[in-house]
Amino acid sequence: MILTRKEQARLFAREGFGRVRGLFAPRAASAPLLSHKAVAGPVPWVIAIMTALTVVAAAGGLALASIARTAQADLAGGITVQIAGPAAGEADRQARAALAVLSGAEGVASTRRLGAGEREDLLRPWLGDATLRTGASGEDDLLVMPELIEVRLSGASDPAAVDRVRTLLAKAAPDASASADMDWLGPLREAISALQWLAVALVALLVSATTAAVLLASRSALTANRETIEIMHLLGAHDLQVARMFQRSAALSAAAGGAAGFAVAEATILVLAGKFAALGPGSSAAGLRWFDWVVLVLIPVAGVGLAAVTARLTVLATLRRMP
Repeated sequence: MILTRKEQARLFAREGFGRVRGLFAPRAASAPLLSHKAVAGPVPWVIAIMTALTVVAAAGGLALASIARTAQADLAGGITVQIAGPAAGEADRQARAALAVLSGAEGVASTRRLGAGEREDLLRPWLGDATLRTGASGEDDLLVMPELIEVRLSGASDPAAVDRVRTLLAKAAPDASASADMDWLGPLREAISALQWLAVALVALLVSATTAAVLLASRSALTANRETIEIMHLLGAHDLQVARMFQRSAALSAAAGGAAGFAVAEATILVLAGKFAALGPGSSAAGLRWFDWVVLVLIPVAGVGLAAVTARLTVLATLRRMP
């Protein structure tokens, strides 16, 4: 075919214009072989919500464990001696006698008698200022506060150690009573244990919900791409090649959702830490140790792996049933 000079010039101009346009406005990339929109869709949002809830629940369980450890460390080996009942003068005499006996006793590391101000601070939340207010000059006090002595043993404050302290106080301070500080920790330990199991159950429930969301999204994506998958099978594609495509899409969706969910959860934990800071050390995010934070960081990472494995197994199981 012979072109005239006019037609050759027109064709040359058209090709040149096309090349210039390609430099500034390149053609759009070809559509992917499989549409992954059905795999992504709402999955990143669902995983973000599930990850945030899971991290907060896990942080709560770890914080409760930190509270229990801190309380046990503070109270281990501690005994409280209380002298209540006698008049203020007699209670003071017995308190001084108890200190003298306990200070040199075997197995006692230290003793400390609480002052009047400390005892008032302990009773004020329960009795109020009006009850603690003393009478006028020359009048009897409205309340005779019990004497309190903190005893720290060199070993554990087991029942045998408490009995030895009571034996030492029998003659020096007959109105004194001794109790291990760990005694009140029993109900608290049971309550913390119940809350920890609740956190574990919540984490398991959230993991199950995340798995179900990825499973449903993968099945939906398979249905949307059924015809394309059949053609790929006719061309010799294996099920593992198809499953790998869906696995990658699910992993990317889980990574995006997990990162967003972890960011929200971390902000929530820090806000709650400020609210609970007044409860003392070990009761807020400051009580979470470095490996507790490592566990929390691994939650979204595990979510990515869970999403990828779930998508892979779901796609392979569905493809085996396809003709």
